[in-house]
Amino acid sequence: MSRRIQIYDTTLRDGSQAEEINFTSDDKILVARQLDQLGVTYAEGGFPGSNPTDRAFFREVGKERFTNLTITAFGATHSSKTTAENDTGLKALVESRAPVATIFGKCWDLHVRDALRIDKERNLGIIRNTVSFLKNHFREVFFDAEHFFDGFMHPLAEEGGEPYAISCLRAAFDAGADVLVLCDTNGGSMPHQIVEAMGTVQRALPEARLGIHTHNDGDLAVANSLEAVRAGACQVQGTINGYGERCGNANLCSIIPALQTKMGLECLPEGCQENLTRISHYVAETANLRPFLRQPYVGRSAFAHKGGVHVSAVMRNPATYEHIDPAVVGNVQRVLLSELAGRSNVLAMASRYYEDLDKNDPHVESLLAEIKEREKMGYEYSAAEASFMLLFFRTMGWSRRYFEHINFRVLDAKRGGEDPISEATVILKVRGQHIHTAADGQGPVNALDNALRKALLDSYPGLAEMRLVDFKVRVLSGYQRDTGGTASYVRVLIESGDKQEKWTTVGLSHNIIDASWEALVDAITYKLFKDDPQKWPVKKKDL
Repeated sequence: MSRRIQIYDTTLRDGSQAEEINFTSDDKILVARQLDQLGVTYAEGGFPGSNPTDRAFFREVGKERFTNLTITAFGATHSSKTTAENDTGLKALVESRAPVATIFGKCWDLHVRDALRIDKERNLGIIRNTVSFLKNHFREVFFDAEHFFDGFMHPLAEEGGEPYAISCLRAAFDAGADVLVLCDTNGGSMPHQIVEAMGTVQRALPEARLGIHTHNDGDLAVANSLEAVRAGACQVQGTINGYGERCGNANLCSIIPALQTKMGLECLPEGCQENLTRISHYVAETANLRPFLRQPYVGRSAFAHKGGVHVSAVMRNPATYEHIDPAVVGNVQRVLLSELAGRSNVLAMASRYYEDLDKNDPHVESLLAEIKEREKMGYEYSAAEASFMLLFFRTMGWSRRYFEHINFRVLDAKRGGEDPISEATVILKVRGQHIHTAADGQGPVNALDNALRKALLDSYPGLAEMRLVDFKVRVLSGYQRDTGGTASYVRVLIESGDKQEKWTTVGLSHNIIDASWEALVDAITYKLFKDDPQKWPVKKKDL
């Protein structure tokens, strides 16, 4: 690899400005530890002068001992009404005791005129004074040239001499800034514009080290970042999963493997890139957001194959439909089963458990026919692999039943302005005994879940660690032409989890409670099935 690119993560600051994301200081410490394991060079901890959460983070993060990561503190150039020495924001940066400071300054004359309401020379002086002051307190100082590309391409007035946006960079560079970070703050620049601007800056400041910070409002943040690196940038700023204001920031989960695997540029320590998928999902969970299934490289669907022709090909050679080995980023290949599936899909799934299943085995044709019929009805096994696995093993001859459903009933009541009350009663046959239990819950499905577990816990105590992760309902009026509106079929997908894994099951019915019951029963059955040491049929692989 020819040159090292610094990865500068701003998930904890820019990423936390995304709609729906609110990190606590403890969350930020946990994410910082993960970023250290990923091997990123810098992580921007936040704006210590702006809020209590960030101040608490900097108090605690100083106790951490990172292997790869350096924490940076973020702030703005000093106020036009005071000096750098007396600015409260800069004092907060110094008090954060972070080893590195990143400071942003206005580089578009439109912002200088309309936002700061000062003249352009005064703004240049503020930039110089701020950077010079911080150089006396920090090991490194990075200058984020806010709105640089807008200022470069759309100045208020054409004047003699160099563009004002570059004059701002020069002021920071002359004051000692270690990296000048060119920011596409509005996220609307095109790749060729990034390259043009980078070239102009390099001719004006050939000794300066340049970075890139892009936003995704034009869906080009990753492309613009990569083009900036090709044009000479040594630092790339972005966030895990592309979180950030409006449409987000440049997605480091795409940038990192593109740099290392596609462009041959080192940006993480050896072996760290394999943590990328796990950390992407960890950050999503910490942000209380579902991971994006179709996210490149790290998404659950990134290496998923559904069409029979595709599956047949990747079983012979994965490179036929996979641009990299999924293991490089810690992801895995997945084969989906649906009405589009062929024998290759079934055989690929079966190969996880069976060594001697032939494509002409009647079980294969039987399973394929049942999947296609069920998906025609509205089931979706590509999204409910746990339900598929149970169907697969039943087709292959597995017949054990952990419990038998005899009856269930759900009652809902609401009086006046009181909260509604839900109560469920279930009757099951478990290990030869009839068990009759009842439980209430926050809604009918939760009541059913509670009653079902209550009936089974004595026989299967491992269910205590199982939890409901997600619940989705979709109306499927298009699947049944004789119904519509509130009489339509509904499909319920339930995601469950325990300490080891997560799994999804599906149910289908005109009745949302019945569909939920079917998905719940599959979810619990899968948990019992996977924990059962005697679950596997005779023909099996040693797992």
